[in-house]
Amino acid sequence: MENNPSEELLVARAKEGDHAALSQLVVNYSSRIYHLGLRLSGSRQDAEDILQETFLIMVKKIGQFQGKSSFYTWLYRIAVNVGLHKLKSKPRKYDHISIDDPDFERISSEAASEWPKFDYDVVNDRRFRQKLDRLIEKLPEKYRTVFILRDLHELSTEDTSRILQITPSNAKIRLMRARNFLKEHLENMIKAEVST
Repeated sequence: MENNPSEELLVARAKEGDHAALSQLVVNYSSRIYHLGLRLSGSRQDAEDILQETFLIMVKKIGQFQGKSSFYTWLYRIAVNVGLHKLKSKPRKYDHISIDDPDFERISSEAASEWPKFDYDVVNDRRFRQKLDRLIEKLPEKYRTVFILRDLHELSTEDTSRILQITPSNAKIRLMRARNFLKEHLENMIKAEVST
């Protein structure tokens, strides 16, 4: 096998039953799928389960991949579906304020484009990251998933909408609501810490 075959070639070989190509696809995407699972579930054990189940489904269904989207979009869709199924089967950990409530829109009317750009992976304060993770977990899953895919995994709106099988405008609305919810709660958290 070539040193660095293209994704297209790896997928073609994997569809023909090439075990080395399948293994290479797993190696190429394991880290991203694990981190997606971790952010969706908040649990290392669940993230490992999501990772394993995603790749088992990939191996079984790779022959059905038609190339209408990129391979990673197809694989992410599998991982998101596995993760959402796992979340639905678990009891909810947190109550949350409904961000579907019209009052929330009135209170948090700032545009989504004003969400500050920051690199989640380089936020060094462990306590802040833990609080942010808890806030992300409080988001209803339809908003949390869009936020994770767009802002934490930096996928495009188009890829996110394809993975979740929603329209791009719906993805943008969900992202705006997620960002507004997090922004408001982060501001409150910072104010509380400053006043203590």
